[in-house]
Amino acid sequence: MLNSLIAYQWEIFISLEVLSVIALLLFGIVRYFLDRKKVSRLFIGVFLGFLFLEAVLALIIYQSTGEISTFQIVIALFLIYACTFGVFDFLKLDRWMREKIGGWRGIELLTEKDYRIIERNKDPKYLAKKYRRSSLIHLTLFVIVQSIFWMYGTKDFEELIGYLKDLSWIEEGTPEESPYPNEAVYAVGMIWGIVFIVDFIWSWSYTLSPSKPKE
Repeated sequence: MLNSLIAYQWEIFISLEVLSVIALLLFGIVRYFLDRKKVSRLFIGVFLGFLFLEAVLALIIYQSTGEISTFQIVIALFLIYACTFGVFDFLKLDRWMREKIGGWRGIELLTEKDYRIIERNKDPKYLAKKYRRSSLIHLTLFVIVQSIFWMYGTKDFEELIGYLKDLSWIEEGTPEESPYPNEAVYAVGMIWGIVFIVDFIWSWSYTLSPSKPKE
């Protein structure tokens, strides 16, 4: 059984992701077209159940191999996103779907609270504050996870600080010269670093260069 999980870990993960997408599609059909809000919440529960199974699968694989691989990193990033920014993106998508589908069907699916949120999102000051907060959350997650990566790839705290003070290893472009434990973690860490810098600059652009209020 354990050998099968290790051998087919990616196939199992992809299958769970496909089932998760199906659960979200069923949620949308039941909620937006059948107007069964309570029933639709069951599919959200199913979706969260699949996320839990992915986490358990990653933990089992790690306990069996004793190594952090691309597989665990991918699942960890999926879970981190789902539990942080994914929640807000889902709420935003849900509101947008109710607005569009309600217009197509000629019925009102938005609440007064939804309209207040839509109006608030037109305020540049609110957007600047929201993106400052999200950038700080991203910064916290980035520092914590990268610290874990570096602790696995260095012998002691002194060596870790050495890499932090001397960033010449970035120019080398090889996992062997970096504080990361292996090539997979190195690739994820470097790509995430680029994404973090772009996201941080973009988020703070709302503060440094705010747009005009939308009518």
